[in-house]
Amino acid sequence: MHIYEIIRRPVVTEKSYDAADFDNSYTFEVDMRANKHEIGDAVETAFKVRVENVRVMVMPAKTGRRGRRVVVRKPKWKKAIVTLVAGDNIQLFEGV
Repeated sequence: MHIYEIIRRPVVTEKSYDAADFDNSYTFEVDMRANKHEIGDAVETAFKVRVENVRVMVMPAKTGRRGRRVVVRKPKWKKAIVTLVAGDNIQLFEGV
């Protein structure tokens, strides 16, 4: 898998902004097939920073009801929280 296929988009929420400010942690939606090592290498290559820790979780699908049927409104996706070495930051999240 190519490095630029691993990171899909940054997760932009109030909680992710607080984590970026206080813990130097950045949240991304990543490819379901990617593992921690690949995610860390992709962030280091794309943003030219040093990664200290990577935490990964699979967010469950969102379901809804249509009469008696249960349908999937949003598919499941993988979220990665990447902690950077002190002193490094990603400009994508700064000043927004």
